[in-house]
Amino acid sequence: MTLPNLQRTALQEAFAALRADLIHDDGPRISTMRNYRFAIVQYDPSDEFKLRAEVQRLSSDLVAHGWVVLSINLQRLLLDRVRAQGDDWLDRVAQMERRAAGVAPERGLAYLKSKVTPLIEGPDGIASDCARVISDHVARHPDQADRTLALIGRAGALYPFFRSSALLRHLDGRTHHVPVVLLYPGDRRGATGLSFMGLLDPDNDYRPRIYP
Repeated sequence: MTLPNLQRTALQEAFAALRADLIHDDGPRISTMRNYRFAIVQYDPSDEFKLRAEVQRLSSDLVAHGWVVLSINLQRLLLDRVRAQGDDWLDRVAQMERRAAGVAPERGLAYLKSKVTPLIEGPDGIASDCARVISDHVARHPDQADRTLALIGRAGALYPFFRSSALLRHLDGRTHHVPVVLLYPGDRRGATGLSFMGLLDPDNDYRPRIYP
């Protein structure tokens, strides 16, 4: 049963608006730009499990309307990239991080960032993994491209190695016009500003629509 608007939380309002824009009679309307089908759902990091419940409801509803939902897990993609470096690399990095953290915690984190960030940043980093998931699906099911949604979640796993605003910039032009929604843990700052995890300085370089 649909809740009256006054009883909805901000997160529920965001997903209700997103659903309405996706299944619009004239096609997805998550962006005012025809060739830029990106949007962001901003949520408080403490609401991660509430978010997952809303994602499940939205996904089930879209599937019932003939859509395909691609769930892209950034945590899994990050771990895949780290594991691809091999056990020797992992052991060396872990040992050096412990030594550096033994001197000062911030030094340990700085060392870890220096090793992990280059693995995932830039157009050939984790953005390329997201693009590959979408491209592979479109290649296998070209008839479904107009009814496919890519939901990118678990962005908190990238903190503090990567700013998620860069992820969407590097995805632009690589999604075959499939609508892409980034689930963004952080704080809203003004009309277009977002603070990743509520801890980083606000990034105002966001072109996509931000829900709610």
